[in-house]
This record gives sequence, structure tokens and C-alpha cells, in this order.
Amino acid sequence: MSGHNGGPPLEQTPEEAGAESWSGWVWRRAHKKAWKTPPPEIALRRLAWAEELGMSYKAYTLEILERGKYL
Repeated sequence: MSGHNGGPPLEQTPEEAGAESWSGWVWRRAHKKAWKTPPPEIALRRLAWAEELGMSYKAYTLEILERGKYL
């Protein structure tokens, strides 16, 4: 499928939900790694920048993860 990013399906049948797929496992692992809590000094700096921009910490972190650069 053109434009598909290879992620796991959003909706699963009951049979699929019990079966662990490789792509599902890889995506869950990557998600956990991306949202891993950073060291305290980095988290505090991101929180300060997010508050300065009027954003939540989670929204600011998501922007960093999506764009690969700081705002």
C-alpha cells in the first residue's frame, strides 16, 4: 500500500489480538524507547521550554519526536 508506514493495524480481530506479530512487537518497543523518561536535567529543560511556549510537556516532547528538532 502506497504511503503506509508499516505500523501495526489499528483494529485487530480477537484472533490477532492474542497472537504477537513481529511488527507489533517492534512498534511497541520503539514507542517505549521514544517515550522513555529522560534524565532529570533534560526533562526540566524541556518542561521550562514547553511552559515558555504555552505547551504541555507531552505536546512539546511529541513535537521533538515528530520533527527531530527543538522548537
